[in-house]
Amino acid sequence: MTGKAQEDWLYNGLDKSQAKWNVLAQQVIVAQIDRTEGPDATYSMDKWDGYVASRDRLMRFLEQRKPSNPVVLSGNVHNNWAINLKADFNNPLSATVGSEFVCTSISSGGNGSDTIPNYISENPQVKFYNNRRGYVRCAVTPTTWKTDYLVMSEVETPFGTISKKASFVVTDGNPEIQPA
Repeated sequence: MTGKAQEDWLYNGLDKSQAKWNVLAQQVIVAQIDRTEGPDATYSMDKWDGYVASRDRLMRFLEQRKPSNPVVLSGNVHNNWAINLKADFNNPLSATVGSEFVCTSISSGGNGSDTIPNYISENPQVKFYNNRRGYVRCAVTPTTWKTDYLVMSEVETPFGTISKKASFVVTDGNPEIQPA
């Protein structure tokens, strides 16, 4: 997802950052997501799963250089996700080096559903998944980052209502996503 010049720019900026929260807003899921239940593994190649070397460099940088509170905001999918970014996604016991909050679209792709894919159990880094339409609301203070997942009951009629499906918090100095 990033070329050498982009990586250099990103890592240089993160190294120099004095921000309390370092936000990486970008278009697709960074975290590794195994999309097959059982011993086999498949990945979506138009996400960072298709660019493993680039993602591994980013995770290694986050683990070694430890910029303050890295939070990735992603989209371009029709589901909501809250994911712990791991130093090594193939080792669930490896360090969590950041948090990722993925937002669905608010209206495209129909109403969505509450069905959870079977493969979610294959991905211990995933702390939340939802297939409803909506948006995320982030509230940031010096000590906490809170993400609320707001979802629509339906978008195919003008009578849909919005409700909070889930909330998660990340605290300063601890990248693990926790229920709020």
